[in-house]
Amino acid sequence: MLFLDLIAKKRDGGRHTPGELACVARVAAKGLVPDYQLSAWLMAVLCRGMDEKETVALTRAMADSGETLGLGPLTRPKADKHSTGGVGDGVSLALAPLAAACGLAVPMMSGRGLGHTGGTLDKLESIAGLRVRLDLPEIRAQVAKLGFSLFGQTGALAPADRTLYALRDATATVPAQALIVASILSKKAAEELDALVLDVKVGSGAIFQDAKSARELARALVKTAKGLGMPAVAVLTAMEQPLGRFVGNALEVRQAVEILRGDESAADYLECLLALGGWMLKLGGLSKTPAAGAALMRSKIKDGSGLRLFRDGVKAQGGNAAVIDDLSLLPQAKLSRVVRAAKSGFVSTLDARQIGQAAVLLGAGRAFKDQELDYGAGLELLKKIGDRVTKAEPVAILHAADQAKLDQGERQYREALVVSARAVRPKSVVLEIIR
Repeated sequence: MLFLDLIAKKRDGGRHTPGELACVARVAAKGLVPDYQLSAWLMAVLCRGMDEKETVALTRAMADSGETLGLGPLTRPKADKHSTGGVGDGVSLALAPLAAACGLAVPMMSGRGLGHTGGTLDKLESIAGLRVRLDLPEIRAQVAKLGFSLFGQTGALAPADRTLYALRDATATVPAQALIVASILSKKAAEELDALVLDVKVGSGAIFQDAKSARELARALVKTAKGLGMPAVAVLTAMEQPLGRFVGNALEVRQAVEILRGDESAADYLECLLALGGWMLKLGGLSKTPAAGAALMRSKIKDGSGLRLFRDGVKAQGGNAAVIDDLSLLPQAKLSRVVRAAKSGFVSTLDARQIGQAAVLLGAGRAFKDQELDYGAGLELLKKIGDRVTKAEPVAILHAADQAKLDQGERQYREALVVSARAVRPKSVVLEIIR
């Protein structure tokens, strides 16, 4: 089979067979054809699309292009969560240990941030010494012992995705829905999960800013997951404003720890956390309903078992576990600045994308792939949508390495903030459940 023939077939609107898609995954994983041919095929997929059966076959082929995680001997149900990315979305940090405390096995493969969206791995690496690049035996041992592991994609799991993902980013083919679905689910299929919850963000800070596009992706993800024999639910969640009270790597670790300690001041973060966790437990067979699952998650916050497991997980991955009890040990930026309201009223807009861009300007995010991060940089959001403010009242605290970054970050923050005369009621974070 010549790869050139596969390019031409999809270019002309043809439908690939499972064998042809297995060929695509194999050559991508092993580097058997030049990047320019894989790039041409990706562009053909973007232009011509794939149907549901093709998407399932491609996802399965990509999952089979390497090893599986190998958690078969575990008696616990295996579940994971995937988020399409947002601002302030450090939910995975608290969710994984809480779900494990409830009885799930949670092999949570995570990624890095790019642009205005944050990444779980970057947040974890703000803890001194913590390793996110674990080999498969380490991951298996940690999940068996603690019930969870937070780690980055290894070369052994879905290697075809690593190649195709990099080429999509470099060839403007990222928006192809079939390729998005296959990329997300191939890694989850390689984990051999019993349940998957998909957090599909909607709003200015999300990949999909309109509900229609997000809903289409969510339905495609759920259909494909079920086609792979993997029970799944998609939760559409709002990303018009940042999630929680903090944006930035060490700051979001702080928020996760405070949530696990029982702090409920970030109501939107807690709502998202419990909704996702409740569905993980429902699909994993450990609760009769998502509401019962959420209640079980709350109990693990109250008894401290989620916090204890997070501390154990940090220690297991080489991190300084003392930070869990003393948050002052987390990285801190050299400078801070209080931002004050220009007028009185109610916060009506706190644009998530612009807040994410402010975080990048402050040093907490990446404008390009290899940019170094300032782990202590970011924003504390003292006021969120619906909150009353008075003129000159503090609305945020910015953290950065120098005054120039603080100036840039403040300008961007003020672009994100709108204070209106009329009171605004904040919307629910959970918008829709797609099963």
